[in-house]
Amino acid sequence: MTETNPKPIYRITDLNESERPRERLQALGPQALTNAELIAILLRVGVRGENAVEVGQRLLQNFGGLIGLHRAPFKELTDQHGLGEAKAAQIKAAIELGRRLTLESPEERPAINSPADAAALVQYDMSALEQEHLRVMLLDRRNRVLETVEVYKGSVNSSQVRVGEIFKEAIRKNASAIIVIHNHPSGDPTPSPDDVAVTRAIVQSGKLLDVDVLDHLVIGQGKWVSLKERGLGFS
Repeated sequence: MTETNPKPIYRITDLNESERPRERLQALGPQALTNAELIAILLRVGVRGENAVEVGQRLLQNFGGLIGLHRAPFKELTDQHGLGEAKAAQIKAAIELGRRLTLESPEERPAINSPADAAALVQYDMSALEQEHLRVMLLDRRNRVLETVEVYKGSVNSSQVRVGEIFKEAIRKNASAIIVIHNHPSGDPTPSPDDVAVTRAIVQSGKLLDVDVLDHLVIGQGKWVSLKERGLGFS
């Protein structure tokens, strides 16, 4: 008698109920699910040979995780097997909602008590940028965030950065302090000599303008560096 192969699992409904992402989310909360399972909920169905969780795993592998999916052009997503325009749009929309959530203030404006607090507000967004961006976080007298404004897009170096532009919005909005933040698209947040030179010029100008420069953060891929903590440009 010939042994038959088990039926391949192509659909979420073919999984045991306790293993289905939607049921797991309802029972355990979204934090208990893997990234692939969360994507599977957006996709709802898989393709021939792959259930939705496996499609989610493939997408994460092909694009290098959620950051890669965030960076990927829409057309590259729709080129993936099993993703049409509707599913690609759902994934892009969900990631964008997550990005915006990190920028939204709670009932009270978030207070910055450490470099990690500031990095947490921008890490998700800025680590996915493919060019250098320089942003300035404006703070009130209690170190609560008033706004984060973008000042430069492109190479951030001492010959191009105009210090006056760094403080323009801070003065206009009567900010008491600022934190300067820029990203390294390479993923390595190690400060360059230009980063240190820019920081030194900004700190000196802040003293003249009576605006405290609390820090300069460099954002990399999944990590960041505080120039203040390293004593670079602040001495």
